[in-house]
Amino acid sequence: MHRYLVLLRRRPQLDPEVVPLHRQFLDELRAQGRNEMNGPFGDKSGGAYLLRATSIDEAMAIVQRDPAHTSGGWDITVHEWLVD
Repeated sequence: MHRYLVLLRRRPQLDPEVVPLHRQFLDELRAQGRNEMNGPFGDKSGGAYLLRATSIDEAMAIVQRDPAHTSGGWDITVHEWLVD
């Protein structure tokens, strides 16, 4: 498994009702052993999570199921994280 850093930045049109759905999604990933850690930024501009996946394609497929993505309320980027 590889690690992927998923960065989320809130857009002005963010629907606050999506936030609990996003958190539930992250909890489900954690139960599957896919979400190593997650949390919001201190300035409330967004957050990040560390995703475990076999490839960038799999990571992107997982992220595309995230309510944060499907709602259009966040700008999301995914980076492979190489840990020494």
